This record gives sequence, structure tokens and C-alpha cells, in this order.
Amino acid sequence: MKRILFFQIFLLIIFSCSIFAFSFRLALPDSASRFFPVKDLMTVGVYYYPEHWAQEEWDRDFSTMEKMGFEFVHMAEFAWAFMEPEEGKFDFNWLDKAVELAAKHNLKIVMCTPTPCPPAWMAEKYPEIFMVDSNGRILEHGSRANNALGDSIYQRLCERIITKLGQHYGNNPNVIGWQLDNEPYAQADFSPSAQSGLRTWLQKKYKTIDELNTEWGAAFWSMKYNNFAQIRITSILYGASPHAILDFKRFTADQTAHFLNWQADILRHYTSTAQWITTNYISNIGGADARRSDKLDFASFTLYPVSGGHNLGTDGFRLGWYQGMTFAGAFYKNIKGITGVMELQPGQVNWATINPQPMPGVIRMWLWHAYANGCSFACTYRFRQPLYGNEQYHDGIIGTDGVTPSKGGLEYQQVISEIKQLRKQYDPAVKIPAIYNSRRTAILWNHENLWNLDNQKQTNLWDTWGHMFRYMEIAKSLGAPLDIIKESDDFSAYRVLIAPAYQLIDEKLVAKWKKYVEQGGNLILTCRTGQKKRSGQLWEAKRSEPICSLIGADIPFFDMLLDDGNGEVKIDTARYRWNVWGDILQPFKETESLAKYSNQFYSGETAVTYHKLGKGSVTYIGVQTKDWTFEKEIAKLVYKRAGIITEDYPRGVFVYWRDGFWIAVNYSSSPVSIPLQENSVIILGKKLLNPADVLVWK
Repeated sequence: MKRILFFQIFLLIIFSCSIFAFSFRLALPDSASRFFPVKDLMTVGVYYYPEHWAQEEWDRDFSTMEKMGFEFVHMAEFAWAFMEPEEGKFDFNWLDKAVELAAKHNLKIVMCTPTPCPPAWMAEKYPEIFMVDSNGRILEHGSRANNALGDSIYQRLCERIITKLGQHYGNNPNVIGWQLDNEPYAQADFSPSAQSGLRTWLQKKYKTIDELNTEWGAAFWSMKYNNFAQIRITSILYGASPHAILDFKRFTADQTAHFLNWQADILRHYTSTAQWITTNYISNIGGADARRSDKLDFASFTLYPVSGGHNLGTDGFRLGWYQGMTFAGAFYKNIKGITGVMELQPGQVNWATINPQPMPGVIRMWLWHAYANGCSFACTYRFRQPLYGNEQYHDGIIGTDGVTPSKGGLEYQQVISEIKQLRKQYDPAVKIPAIYNSRRTAILWNHENLWNLDNQKQTNLWDTWGHMFRYMEIAKSLGAPLDIIKESDDFSAYRVLIAPAYQLIDEKLVAKWKKYVEQGGNLILTCRTGQKKRSGQLWEAKRSEPICSLIGADIPFFDMLLDDGNGEVKIDTARYRWNVWGDILQPFKETESLAKYSNQFYSGETAVTYHKLGKGSVTYIGVQTKDWTFEKEIAKLVYKRAGIITEDYPRGVFVYWRDGFWIAVNYSSSPVSIPLQENSVIILGKKLLNPADVLVWK
């Protein structure tokens, strides 16, 4: 009897422990912030391709990474042919050795799924796994990211290699996280699997073909369909229906998101809760909408700032694309509360139309900008400059001899050392400065507006990204902490909300805007906002009628000028030039006119309105001028009337507060003096901030 009682107690203890362990696993914080302790500020890693180098060099390379201060290494994203050299035959011995050597040198590992590069045996046996271009050409073996995401055979083979990887490394304590695929960007695919997938997607959305015909406006030019089987991707992309094109963009984004979510689900059957899962989106490509991949722990991004663009001033082409990091940190961090730059340029690249040398010091500045703008990690592509292949002229942290650090490599080493010194000064008790927090601003962004606007620009001068970047820069120039948010987020967390060119709306969104304003928010809407329903159709009403009562004005018509046109708009006596877009506004009696057109046949008509509503305000900026100064003056007035004290930083200068530290970076081509309080203590840099330089202070 005692033995039976003892056995029952033993089973009860085991059962209780099991329940506790299960409950503890479920009770782990959902927040991705648990993967990146705040006290670490930002960790820095590097890409390495052991399969590219002789095994006897691996230990030396990992040792060099350790000596330079790198904390993690990224491996295996393109190595499918080495993991599965023949169908069903797997070899992880080489990768095990690389993981072991990395761990020996105190490097954690970011492991990757190799799905963007199917091996040659797969191409030979299963040619249907590849994408098809608009000319009907199969994108065969010999490149990357050429696989049809919806093909069932490709999916089966992906599932097998992902499963093997998860089983092999899912509980390896040296593997901290996973990157899925590489730079997903939702390409147009004309393969049979994509055709079938689109029809299934449309049937799920519309239920009947009559509903689709109505939403697509298929009565136009007799584009009416009798059944879903008649729909072809070619006829959509090269047809006349903007509504069909918008749906195809949604489908490709959803298919990409499903592919990533599906990979994450497979991995989570085998990986420990200590390992995170992400992918690296291309920061300025609008095809893949990171918000749709909701099963990732967080979203990260790729950024190559110096790639042939002019940017700001005479040295801008060497200083880099200053909006890139500003946008990416604010956008991707907002998705799950954590982000990082997974690929950041280490020096000269090889793939741009022109590939100049970055300015000395600018790579260090990009890294500090990444930290300032919310990145929990930064990783560079790549450790060693390749000796062969398509990227021979792409710089690495180490040069072609395998031992000498590049200029960019030395800048990475410097930042790693500086970050580690800054960790010693981190104080978790420090609170965000009240005056900084009072400027809290958000930009409302939806990729569907981008897709629809870019399909019907109405003028070749229109740039949807550039329009949004203009307002992003203005908010930062006023010293505002900035998030880029979605419609379901809490608007009330922000004193100012900017919705640039928000063309696709519904009554629900307008009601949310109205409530935000009535409760004390300050909403800035810009030209082209509210013109269409979510389907992309115009309202059967006055132009933009759903927002007219909100902005306190009608918008009877709009105009655009030639590329050398000089339209004019004025605030009091100050005059500004425009030619891209102008909404002509007719304010209601209670609405104030802040700016008016001063030439063209509508001279004297309103270009900007200000409407008080409840405790807040709505400003409608109906014109895009030739530079940002007009729009900045209007924004300054909005902040001032809201009682918000702002800064006035020059274009290209970005100032942030994070973790108790102030950080300033300078992408302009001129030195700028940063205003500091009397009791400020400079940690890095000087008050006179030179181009490509960094200032850190407390």
C-alpha cells in the first residue's frame, strides 16, 4: 500500500512539474524585447560563408572576428547545395564544424534557411519549382530568389530542409536566432502555381465572380469575367484595371508573408524559446509588406546607403541615402517593438549603376544612426571580400588577402569598442526627457496606398516614397521622436499624426481620425488623401467627400504642372514654388486658410487649411512644393499652436534620445553646430558636428 501511495505521489509530482514547465513555456513574455536586453544597447555581427573558404582558414577567421569585437556571426543562407548535395542526403558536418569554431571564439550564431537558392539537382528533376517571367521564360538554376513560392514540390522540399535544420540546431545554445530566406520582396511570378494561387486568393476574397467584376470595374472596356479560371496574371499586369493590379500586389505580398509565416511555423516545432525568428526585408522596396508576416518574432532589414545616389550636397553621394535608416528604424521597430539592420554596407559595393567609395567615417555614422533609431543589433554583409562570383567587387570587413581589415572593417571595430564603453554608462533609471517626449509624432503608412498611387501617378514627377520621406524629415528636423505606424495602432499615443497622400480610405478610418482630433490630437493630411475607396474606386460623391467635414473644406479639383513649371504658393508674403501636385481647396466658414496659390488661373484659392475640431486640429496641406521649406513652415505652425516646443535642425542632421544618451549624426555636406544644454557631458565627438561624424552626450 505504501508503495502504491508513493508511486501515486511520484506521479503527481511529475505531472505537476510537467504542468509547471508547460505553463512556464506559455508564460514566457511574448515581447521580442526579451531577446535583446536593453543594457546591451546594440550588438554587432557579421556575415560569414564558411563554404566559400578553405576549412583550415575558418579558425583564423573566427579568431579575427573575436579580436575585432564582433558578438555574433550569420551563416548558411545560400548553402542548400552543401546541406543537401543530393536529394534526401544531408550533410551538416561542415556546418557543425563552423558552428563549433564560432562558439570557441565566443561568437553566437544566426542560422539561416537556405530557401532562396535551390540546388542544381532540384532544377534538373523539378523544373516547375522556378518562377516564370512575363515573357514565359523559366528563371532556371544559376541565380537566387528565382523560386515559385506557391509551388507544392518546392514547398515540400523546403519543408524537409527546414525541418532538418530545426532538428539539428533548434536547441543548440550557440544559435541565438534564425533568418528566413533572404531579402523577400514579392516579385511578380507568372508560373502555373502563381496563376492557381491568385485564383484561389481571389475566390476567397470575392466569393463570386460578379462581386469581383463589380470591385474591379470590369464593365470598363468589356473586361468582364465569366469565371475565375479566365483570370491571368499577364492580363492583370498589362491590362487597364488599377483595381486588378492593386489586388495582384496584395496577393503577392500575402503569398510572400504566408511563405515566411509557414517557415516560422515549421521551425518552431523544433527550436527553443530562446531562439528568435526574423527575415531581412529590403528597406525601400514596397512589394513585401513586413506587417503581413505576423508570425515572425520581429522584422529586420537590409540597407546599403551609398549606391550611386546624389543625396544631400556635394558629398551626398559618399555620405549616403539619409532617409533609409531614418525610415527603416521607425517602420520596422513599430511592428513588434524590436528591429535590427541585418545587412549594412561595409564599404564599396558592386551592384549599383555607380559604385563610389563611402566617405571616411560614414560607416561608423550609419552604425550609430542604427543604434539611435532603435536597432537592437547591426550586422554587416560580409566578413571577407569574395575572390569569385557575382560580388567580387563588394567590400568586406577583411580584404582579399584574408587578414587585412578594410577601412570599413576598422570603422566597425571602432563602433563595437565605443558601444561596449557606452554600456558601462547605461543607467536603467533614466527617463525620457519630457520636452522630447512632448513632440512624439507618428506617420501613418500603408503599402496599399503606395501600390495604388504608383500605378496612377498622374504626373511623372510624383514620388510616393519621396512624398512620405519629406514629412518624415520634417518631423525629425523639429526634434520629434518618430514612429511609422499602422491604422490599428493607438493614435492617442502621439501629439501629432501625419498621414501623407493617404489615398485609400474608408469611413472607419475617418471616424478614428476624427476621434483622435476631438480628444486633442493634431492631424496633418496631405495632397491626394481620401480620393478613393479601399478598392481603388473613386467615391460616388464629391471629390474626397468622406474627409471634407474632417478638414473643413471641399476639394473641387487638383492640378499639376510641367517639369519646368513654376506654380507659386504663399504664406503671408513668403512665396514658394511648386509643380508636382496641387489640391485646390474651398474652406468652410469655420476653417482657416494658412496658404494660398498666387499664380495660375486659381490664384487666390486656398492651398492649406487649418480646422479646429474638439480639443485638436486638422491641417490639410494640399500642395507639394519644390523643396521641403514650405511644408516645414506649416508643420512648425501646427506644433506651435499645439503648444509643442520644437527644435530646428538642418536637413540631413538627425538627433535622437535613446537609453539615456543623446545621439546626433550629420548626412549634410556642411558642419553643423548642435545646441547642447549647459550641463551636457559629451561622450563622443564634438559640438561642431562635421559631415559623416557622430556626437553622443548625456
